[in-house]
Amino acid sequence: MASISSRRDSVTAIMTNLQDKVALITGGSRRIGAATARCLHDAGMRLVIHYRRSADEAEELRAALCERRPDSVLLIRGDLREVGKVKNLARQCVAELGRLDALINNASLFQPTPLADSREAQWQALIDTNLKAPFFLSQAAAPHLAKTRGAIVNITDIYADRPLPGHAVYCATKAGLWSLTKSLAHELGPAVRVNAVAPGAILWPENDTDELAHQRLVSRTPLRRTGDADDIARAVKFLLADADYITGQVIAVDGGRNSAE
Repeated sequence: MASISSRRDSVTAIMTNLQDKVALITGGSRRIGAATARCLHDAGMRLVIHYRRSADEAEELRAALCERRPDSVLLIRGDLREVGKVKNLARQCVAELGRLDALINNASLFQPTPLADSREAQWQALIDTNLKAPFFLSQAAAPHLAKTRGAIVNITDIYADRPLPGHAVYCATKAGLWSLTKSLAHELGPAVRVNAVAPGAILWPENDTDELAHQRLVSRTPLRRTGDADDIARAVKFLLADADYITGQVIAVDGGRNSAE
């Protein structure tokens, strides 16, 4: 019988070597998703990149990555608000690439929902994209991840814990994803680890041009600067490759802001 030490060494070797492992990244064609795709591809992973509208960006990213390593990226288009298509993502991933080692629930919808004039459609869109899709995709992926002793990484937000005014529904969905991370870590362990990364001031929303507000936010951040998408990508890679005894945790990548306020 193998010793406890040798069994631990074997598990660690499996978890830390990402070469030829397969990662599914939702919303993987742009911003944090694309940075994560590049980082994991650099580590030797094969990728399934999900996208909904950003076809040009997705194809450009696939072409760039496959130029370096042919046939290493598969693109799948789909609307995460449809549960049937969500569940099919995991099945298609395994059918095309033979296995699934990591699920990165990155796709997210961000929009204001002031209490006075928010509509039910906004509530539903935010809940469906930010919380329901990660749950049902995790459900579909779990049996495949268990076979490879894989991992799930959810991308939540520091606003899950410190709500952003005027964005109650968005913050609620991210708080739900935070809680879901901890729940699934218990339910899927020991075969599958589940963790999350909570970005702080990383990328501003694309329609946000309030420079004064940006400066004020940065001034309340201990590191006195914004981060970038690569900071999140490296945290995701750490949780996949170097954290075989970490599960149920949420890592804030926010320059210290969450601890300072």
